[in-house]
Amino acid sequence: MTLTIYHLKSCDTCRKAIKSLGAAGHDLTLVDVRADGMPKRVLSDLISDKSWEAVLNRRSTTWRGLPEADKSNLTDEKAAALIAAHPTLMKRPLIISEDQSTIGWRADVQDIWL
Repeated sequence: MTLTIYHLKSCDTCRKAIKSLGAAGHDLTLVDVRADGMPKRVLSDLISDKSWEAVLNRRSTTWRGLPEADKSNLTDEKAAALIAAHPTLMKRPLIISEDQSTIGWRADVQDIWL
């Protein structure tokens, strides 16, 4: 199965996911969101499908460093703009196949892909 993985090279969880998915025989297309950016269409589809709350990492250092004005009154569009401007705000890894997508690398996500 071909999977597209949106990740950060410096993220340990992303590296574990990539290693496990490769070992499981998946064909991987890797997109480093810091270096390559996050395609607006993918991001808007993801937020529409899962909600901005599921996509935005409010525990990140980047989030804590944002001005209060950026963090208040969030909407789908505002969250998408923040993630586009600061890719490290996205929970990761984002794994997408032809028919589904998941965020993170918890045990339930691993059960889906491995």
